[in-house]
Amino acid sequence: MSEQPAAAPLAGIKVVDLSKILAGPYVTMSLADLGADVIKVEHPDGGDPTRGWGPPFNGPDATYYLAANRGKRSVTLDLKSPLGQEAVHRLLATADVVVENFRPGSSLARAFDYKDLSARYPRLVLLHISAFGDHGPLRDEPGYDMIAQASAGLMSLTGEPDGPPVKAGYAMGDLAAALFGLIGVSSALVERERTGHGQYVTTSLYESQLALHINWATGYFATGERPGRLGSGHPSLVPYQAYPAADGHFVIAVGNDALFRRLCEALRHPQWVDDPRFVTNRDRVANRAALNAKLQAVLVDDTVAHWCALLGSEGVPVTPIRHLDEVYDCPQTEALGMVRHVDHPAIGPLRQIAFPVTFRGERPPVRTAPPTLGQHSRDVFAELGYGEAEIARLLNPSNPHTHPRSHPRGA
Repeated sequence: MSEQPAAAPLAGIKVVDLSKILAGPYVTMSLADLGADVIKVEHPDGGDPTRGWGPPFNGPDATYYLAANRGKRSVTLDLKSPLGQEAVHRLLATADVVVENFRPGSSLARAFDYKDLSARYPRLVLLHISAFGDHGPLRDEPGYDMIAQASAGLMSLTGEPDGPPVKAGYAMGDLAAALFGLIGVSSALVERERTGHGQYVTTSLYESQLALHINWATGYFATGERPGRLGSGHPSLVPYQAYPAADGHFVIAVGNDALFRRLCEALRHPQWVDDPRFVTNRDRVANRAALNAKLQAVLVDDTVAHWCALLGSEGVPVTPIRHLDEVYDCPQTEALGMVRHVDHPAIGPLRQIAFPVTFRGERPPVRTAPPTLGQHSRDVFAELGYGEAEIARLLNPSNPHTHPRSHPRGA
């Protein structure tokens, strides 16, 4: 057997993607980035709802869809029809992984129940992603990313102290669930090498948000005190937040007392180091408002570029707050090769953010563009052994002329 390229560790793995929106599709896109053959199954009437989640649009689809579906092949099937379900089972017969986010208790969840699937395909790994988990009083509740951010507490921690709760800028509920799901699938595939058996893997937007509480959770468990919003501030480190300069905001991140000493010396206020309110980080956290007032009075007198250059030269962690256009054009982004181009059949050159892990120094390429709806249906159905007449039925299930004619007995 020839050695697979370093940047395609999952080459030879086949994935059936029955999911939609973001969490599931992000898992399967990541598997595709890593070399897996991913077949995305979509409803013929519109496909994944995110195809219409715009503006903005780029070509026929919303950019939301384009963000999480590269590297896949798209087929259209009605999963609620016997014809569509039979085709999915043909896919599953040769698959290693299936990913779905059916609502618990729904007809589709029952139709593709893991107990039944594992009996037919014992090596199959199934990842189920839900809003609130596989059991509990909220199991059957629907949910999107913002529901997870609110219900799992993230919004209570985000925003200014005297302002309303704020949603995080990213879809943290979906993306966290996707990353934990990816860990689960990868672990199950490793376990299968040892046992020969597949696995039922579950995660949810809610559980994933709880897992990201980290120090917020341990702080509450230790003190019983409900944490509040701190804007860009850190609950346990000061100064560690965004500060206003003369022409915008930038971030200072002082993680220890030695860095605080460097900061004070660079700002020509060495006396702050010996101020009993600021000697240790514990002191600075207790006197956050007083120290921030002193810092802001100094920092507002010069520009972001000035302070970043000055503090950076003294080894203080500091950065401007970049807008996305600045991030994508940043020399560091370019050096890492994190923005890649791929040809899209309806758009032409399409920019994508690459997979953020390298293997032996090689980054997985953006292999193919996000597919148009049903772009690969005919090819995939032929691979499954369907003949031309059967493929016509699958492609046009509502057209009576594509179905076999019934004849009277004896005709």
